[in-house]
Amino acid sequence: MNDDNVVERVCLLAMYKKEQNETIQDVMVMLVNTGMFEMKECKQVFKSLKKDKYIVEGKLTMKGIMEATKAQEMFKQ
Repeated sequence: MNDDNVVERVCLLAMYKKEQNETIQDVMVMLVNTGMFEMKECKQVFKSLKKDKYIVEGKLTMKGIMEATKAQEMFKQ
């Protein structure tokens, strides 16, 4: 993942921070409610994250967790 893709990083971070009982759909709705993007665009981003194996079966993979923690550090600065 390149450093320019902030949207993907935000989505990964949202997945990383979600509550155990929340689903990927809950995370998408929360992101859409922030006004960040429309549901159609949100679904495309998550589809891309799944394709690139950041998310598998609704959960972050190790690759996804590593990118989410990088995003967390990036946004703290």
